[in-house]
Amino acid sequence: MIYSITLNPAIDYVIGLPKLELGLVNRLDTAIKLPGGKGINVSRILKELDIDTTAWGFTGGMPGRFIEEQLQALSLRTDFTRINGDTRINVKLKADQETELNAPGPQITDDEVAAFRARFNQLQQGDVVIMAGSIPAGLPESFYRDLIPLIHEHGADFVIDTTGQALLDTLPSKPLVVKPNHHELAELFGDAEYPDLQATVAAGRKLLGLGAKHVLVSMAGAGALMITADKAWHGTVPKGDVKNSVGAGDSMLAGFTGTFARTHDPLLAFKKAIACGSATAFSTDLADRAKIDEVEATISIEEI
Repeated sequence: MIYSITLNPAIDYVIGLPKLELGLVNRLDTAIKLPGGKGINVSRILKELDIDTTAWGFTGGMPGRFIEEQLQALSLRTDFTRINGDTRINVKLKADQETELNAPGPQITDDEVAAFRARFNQLQQGDVVIMAGSIPAGLPESFYRDLIPLIHEHGADFVIDTTGQALLDTLPSKPLVVKPNHHELAELFGDAEYPDLQATVAAGRKLLGLGAKHVLVSMAGAGALMITADKAWHGTVPKGDVKNSVGAGDSMLAGFTGTFARTHDPLLAFKKAIACGSATAFSTDLADRAKIDEVEATISIEEI
């Protein structure tokens, strides 16, 4: 089983109009409410891949009920911890410019945290926990890192989608995979942009030396890299009409983690990761299975 954690989920209220005019009444052309959150995105892609997944996190009030109902309508298994506060609502405005208005999220009590942590008792060897997204106000910045001993206690693996020092702090605990982009990788080590693939691979190997089991590096239009202890591969991203950058990284992480957990083949997992990330980029929402399969057939991978 792969468990996703979204500590601070949201209703994403996506609204559209040709042009926003401040100070005036604006009439919308489109308005849609979606269950949002990086971990939720991961579980949605895993569901498309027919991989067992359960979404964990905190939900409260009417927005929390909406998220749970929407995910259940997708036949996605959830086990959220109910809280007294209301889950946040974020506004995604698509006009002549794209604008996001993201709420901070609810306060989480000590009792609610304890109820959430109790869920880790059901973990088994071979399970994977994916931790992704922002931490609600009031919880310590170390909250994700503090969960790692609970995961390892049951013989499960973990993946954490974060950057900077927060990422470096988790490496001694041996995450299954880390996924910086090439800019974030350079920033981790105080470097300028890397001039070629070989230099990028060399930097990625530093993350392996610090404890990561696999390293993925996304490079936008230049494709992606996967680096293991003894090999490295470059995958090309297929050309297409990019419609959506939201959730592409989450989709990539889901594709790799789910496929590796099922096959233990890093190369198959890498190809699926590129397919899932690209398919979401070419879709208006997260990718469906048909789009993932279509894109995967166009991907080429070569060993460096």
